Amino acid sequence: MNGALLQGALAGLASGGLYAVLAVTLTLMSRLVRVVNFAQAATGMFAAFSAVWLASSLGLPVWLATVAGVVIGALLSAVIGWIAATWLSESSVTLRSAMTVAPLLMLISLSFILFGNKPQPFSPLLSGAAFTAAGVVVSWVTVVMVILAIVVAAACALLLQRTTIGTRLRALSERPTTAELIGIAAKPLSIGVWAVTGAISAITIMVIAPSQSNDAVSLSMLIIPASAAALLGGFRRLDLAVVGGLALGMITGIVAQLPSVQFVRNFIPFLFIVLLLLWSQRKEVWGEAR
Repeated sequence: MNGALLQGALAGLASGGLYAVLAVTLTLMSRLVRVVNFAQAATGMFAAFSAVWLASSLGLPVWLATVAGVVIGALLSAVIGWIAATWLSESSVTLRSAMTVAPLLMLISLSFILFGNKPQPFSPLLSGAAFTAAGVVVSWVTVVMVILAIVVAAACALLLQRTTIGTRLRALSERPTTAELIGIAAKPLSIGVWAVTGAISAITIMVIAPSQSNDAVSLSMLIIPASAAALLGGFRRLDLAVVGGLALGMITGIVAQLPSVQFVRNFIPFLFIVLLLLWSQRKEVWGEAR
C-alpha cells in the first residue's frame, strides 16, 4: 500500500507541476495587472490545439507547430490584455476578472467549431522514464513539469526584484496612477505581461496534454486547481503558488490510489478553495463571534 501511495504521489507531481505553473501565471496577473484571468488555461488549450492542427493538417514539423502554438497563445492573451488595458483600465479587479469569463467561453466554443469536441492527437514532446526511485518510475514529464514550475517562479521573482522592467511593473501594480505620471508606459507593459503568461500557459499545456484528458473543456477547467494553488499564496506569493500546486497534485495522486475515497479526487480543488477561504476569513468570523 505504501508503495502504491508513493507511486500515486509521484504520479501526481506531473499534474502538480502543471497546476503550479498556471498558479504562478495567475499570481503574476493578479499582482501586476490586477486581474484573475479565468481564461488562462483556455488560452493554452487553444494554442495547443492550434499546434496539433498545424502539424496534422498542414504537415508542419512538430517543433515548428509547437513554436507557432506558443506564438498563438501569446497573441491571444495579448489581445485579451489589450481589451482590458484599453477599456477596463480604471475598472475594479472584480470587473476585470469577470471580463475574462467571456474569452474562456469563447475559446471553448471556438475550439469545438474549429477542432471538434473530441480529444486531440497530441504528439508527446516528452516521453519515457527519467529514473526509478524506490521502485517507482518517474517520467520525464513529471521531472520537467516540476522543474518548469520552480524555474518560472524563480525567474519571475528575479525579474521583479532585480531588473528595471521588474521595478516598473511593481510600480505599475502598487501605484498605477503615480507610475503613469512619472512616464511609465502602463499599457504596453500590461499587454506584455498578458502575452508572456499566455506563452507560458501554451508551453505548459502542450507538454502535459498528451498525458491528460485533453479535450477542450478538461484542459480549460485546469483553471480551477490552478486557482486553488494560487489562493494558497493569496494571489501574491509565487513560492506558495508553487507549493500549493505541487501539494494539490500529490494529494490528488494519493487519493486516486485509495479505492474507498478515490471518487472525491475531482472535488479536492474545490475543498482546497473552500478551506483556504474559510482560513483567510477566520479573524473576521471570530471577531464577530466575540
